[in-house]
Amino acid sequence: MSDARLIRTTGLPGAIVLGLGSIVGTGAFVSLGFGYALAGDGLLFAILLAAFVALCNGLSSAQLAAVHPVSGGTYEYGYKFLNHDLGFSAGWLFVCAKSASAAAAALASAWLLNHYLGWSEGAVIALAVGLLAAITALVLAGLRRSNQVNALMVLLAIASLLVFVIWSAQQPPEAMSTSVTGTDDASWRDLLAAAALLFVAYTGYGRIATMGEEVQQPRRTIPRAIIVTMIVVTLLYGAVGWAIVHLAPASIGEDFILTQLLPAGGVHNVVFVGAIIAMLGVTLNLVLGVSRVILAMARRNDLPLRWAKLNVGNTSAPAATLVTAVIMMVIALFGGIKLAWTFSAFTVLIYYSITNLAALKVAPEQRFIARFWSVLGLIGCLSLALMVELTIIGVGVALLLVGLLWHRYRYRKAA
Repeated sequence: MSDARLIRTTGLPGAIVLGLGSIVGTGAFVSLGFGYALAGDGLLFAILLAAFVALCNGLSSAQLAAVHPVSGGTYEYGYKFLNHDLGFSAGWLFVCAKSASAAAAALASAWLLNHYLGWSEGAVIALAVGLLAAITALVLAGLRRSNQVNALMVLLAIASLLVFVIWSAQQPPEAMSTSVTGTDDASWRDLLAAAALLFVAYTGYGRIATMGEEVQQPRRTIPRAIIVTMIVVTLLYGAVGWAIVHLAPASIGEDFILTQLLPAGGVHNVVFVGAIIAMLGVTLNLVLGVSRVILAMARRNDLPLRWAKLNVGNTSAPAATLVTAVIMMVIALFGGIKLAWTFSAFTVLIYYSITNLAALKVAPEQRFIARFWSVLGLIGCLSLALMVELTIIGVGVALLLVGLLWHRYRYRKAA
């Protein structure tokens, strides 16, 4: 394993900004629409359910990050508190889930830009790949510079969402048309399926946990940053969710983006710019987060050891970052915003199931949260994962098995 370590340069404000930047983006501008298509007037309930499950997982993540503050998140926690198979599975699933989320964000950004460009579908996908390449270059320039850019992105994104909520409040109820579905029409399975998709919109807090090696005073900073981030995002999602239910759009397409609910004009342009900036900000943070997990996996030789090499100043991991970008670009080439988002939902729910299992193994004297929260988180994750489309579940399980076969091969070879 490589002994080089990243320099601790990020404090509590920086960690909160990174958490918000990893969350406020595709979730607010895209997934809330997908949730509404399933739950209709029950969207707010689905948001609260997703928030509760995410809170349980956030507390488990904070507990683990406080007692084992290293880069890699649940990948490292799985190895330390569970076993090598579950540890590897967590890393593998994280890379799959967050790469899919980043691809969805890049694709959504490209389609938004295409509103003015009018390019063909193939050209839009190429634009998404180009956006990923540009963001990768920013990440390679160093975390501090990326953090500063991210802070501006977060402020602009939140401001644009508040503009949308205020505009919506001024419209008559159901101004767009009849609702897609009502609370009476949405089955319990629809509500749970909506919560599963919305859960992904919260999981950017995991980005904070993967920074255990880069934040100052990680035992104190990481838990506080996760909790503050969760509170802010839940309030924001609740407001945007109310606005969507208030407008009650007639249909939500596979390529839904919040700007579709707005007529042409100043408000549309403000939300348009905020959506582009927010989703690019999410992509930036996902490149950072996934690259840190690939870095951790390479250090343990679960992936090629050369990917663990840091730059001269120990401020970034160029090889891991480039590998991350390539994976995201490949997923983006398949197109499909909702498909990528749904795949991310299943894989990230299984990932956080492992997080909760690991949190249950923390010694009593090191605990600051009750085991009860981790039990609820585990039950919630597994229950929501079963609500995803069967095809996506099949693909996710197949990829997990492929990863475990790879891991077993390298494990036996190293032994």
